[in-house]
Amino acid sequence: MKNQYIQYISGLLGIKDWQVENCAALIEEGATIPFISRYRKERTGGLDDEQVAEIQHWTDTFAEMEKRKETILATIESLGKLTPELREEIESCVSSTALEDLYLPFRPKRRTRATAAKEAGLGPLADAIYNHSTRDPYREAAKYTGDKVPDAEAALSGARDIIAERISDSAIAREALRTIFRTKRLTSKVTKAGTTSQDAQKFRTYFDYSEPLSRMASHRLLAILRGVSEGWLSVKIDADAEKCGNKLYYDYCQQVGYPQPETGKQMRAAIDDAYKRLLEPSISTEILKEYKAKADKESISVFGENLRQLLLAPPVGQKRTMAIDPGFRNGCKIVCLDEHGALLHHEIIYPHPPLNQKIKAISALSRMIDEFSIEAIAIGNGTASRETEDFVKRIHLPENCKVYMVSESGASIYSASEVARQEFPDEDVTVRGAVSIGRRLMDPLSELVKIDPKSIGVGQYQYDVDQTLLKEKLDNTVTICVNSVGVDLNTASPYLLAYVSGIGPSLAGAIIKYRTDNGGFHSRQELLKVPRLGAKAFEQAAGFLRIRGGSNPLDNSAVHPESYHIVDRMATDLGIPASSLAGNATLCAKIDPEKYIEEDFGLPTVRDILKELAKPGRDPRESATEFSFAEDIHDIEDLSEGMEIPGIVTNITDFGAFVDIGIHENGLIHISKMGEGNKGKIPLKLHQHIKVQVIGVDLDRRRISLKLIS
Repeated sequence: MKNQYIQYISGLLGIKDWQVENCAALIEEGATIPFISRYRKERTGGLDDEQVAEIQHWTDTFAEMEKRKETILATIESLGKLTPELREEIESCVSSTALEDLYLPFRPKRRTRATAAKEAGLGPLADAIYNHSTRDPYREAAKYTGDKVPDAEAALSGARDIIAERISDSAIAREALRTIFRTKRLTSKVTKAGTTSQDAQKFRTYFDYSEPLSRMASHRLLAILRGVSEGWLSVKIDADAEKCGNKLYYDYCQQVGYPQPETGKQMRAAIDDAYKRLLEPSISTEILKEYKAKADKESISVFGENLRQLLLAPPVGQKRTMAIDPGFRNGCKIVCLDEHGALLHHEIIYPHPPLNQKIKAISALSRMIDEFSIEAIAIGNGTASRETEDFVKRIHLPENCKVYMVSESGASIYSASEVARQEFPDEDVTVRGAVSIGRRLMDPLSELVKIDPKSIGVGQYQYDVDQTLLKEKLDNTVTICVNSVGVDLNTASPYLLAYVSGIGPSLAGAIIKYRTDNGGFHSRQELLKVPRLGAKAFEQAAGFLRIRGGSNPLDNSAVHPESYHIVDRMATDLGIPASSLAGNATLCAKIDPEKYIEEDFGLPTVRDILKELAKPGRDPRESATEFSFAEDIHDIEDLSEGMEIPGIVTNITDFGAFVDIGIHENGLIHISKMGEGNKGKIPLKLHQHIKVQVIGVDLDRRRISLKLIS
């Protein structure tokens, strides 16, 4: 990677040049984000997953920029206009905007007014005015009259067109205007269509709105731009045309010199035309695109963090689980799953109106709980969820049987997917959806990897942001989460295995086939027997795969096989077998990590080994806990200001958090109502159990305002 790119990335991330250089080299060698952050800390100076992901993003970005530079250089050279100075400027660019500015004067254009003027032979007149080589533009213009140019005024008009395009193509002029536009306000107005449309009412806040672009929150900008795309709003950056023209004229004079009055009039007219006709529309579009990119990044970051929290949500683990997909008219869909998530039984009960078969439903539920030794009950949080929770909790449940509310977001997507059809070809979508709810409780990570993250509904404006960047962020987030937890090699689904570092869908399928044909894996080393799984894939994947009850206890830990010899040395020094060291925190605490530093394995790696040996195969996720809504709150009409009630965080945005309080409508805790000392950051996690105070109820708009208590 070129030095200029390394320095740009290091400055952006606030890290050392050598960290970027080494990390980029590892990426080029085929190393993955989880592998680099976990097992190559010495080479990167301990960069975390997010930093490595950023370096990977910019590595790809600059690789594309290099290709673009090659195309631009070849084009300009073919025109015979590539000077050594211009080549150096182009090659040193780290900004795509600066690169395109340099290319703009040479880029093939559609036929323009300037093109026509040049064809009429007015180029020298434009040069004479631009360079002040004439004191009398009218007299000079008269020399260019003829068949194509009827008079001096027409000649001057054409010359101004040429000058206007030259000004518009100027990198200096464009950057000067960008600087001005970035300080201005964005104003939005309702369109004629918006004034009569009911659909436009959701944008009514922005029917006559103005705010400095530099201070506009990402969700407001994205909302306004959505309104524009739907035809309900128009937007404008309120830059002052006269002041912008003055700036362009001043910069021109500083560069070329102050012209004589008559020449100056022609130049000022050309500059004003350049601004109004060419620059203002172009720069406005550019700046809006620039700020949208920033808003996209913030929104994508929020989505990624929400997804991370969702994927790492507390699991109940391998427990026999009953899942209930609640409903009124169509009943509650019940499935019973074994401790591995396999479907044992399914049926429908009707405990709610209109059928109200409560006695029959109680009997059926009790029978299933007893027959299938149910240890956990998962209730989807959709329609009739609260009523179903109340119903279930009135039944006498076994002491060890707990009730949990589970998010249904994306369950319908899964139930109709090809993945679900492959897993349950003989079951309908209602059964598949209920299974998904139950499995989410058992292991959210394993189940949610089967669903497109965008369908989970834990972000803001996910369909308005840059879809390429969003996919990159979400894919990286899923990969990081899967590898941070680790994957059981002998039980994991192909969808989960596909996210393991270095594997992917094809090798995941090969692993599943080998597992099926050979009755499971007994050691990590056995992975090398899987067809097409070579040494590089093994290096990347092995540390993130777990084998319970295998021939080597280290295979059920995050200790990488490349480091097993270090554990052997530790065990030998203690006079015990390596198997006795795994899980013995007392012995691990006695080991001096500095004694085991090697050329390729420094202190960070050795400390990680000891930490893992103390608790091998530990799950970084918390344990799932029960939750109960306020018993006397069933509808928005039951709320009143000042009430303190429990809730579950369902979504987090950059302006606040949405909270399920046990009724149809979610409440909103604005970021300003989350207590002091947060410094603009939201101190909550997705699905966190919290206590809130009701501070506002808008019955007409069905909106609830909340304040965080604890």
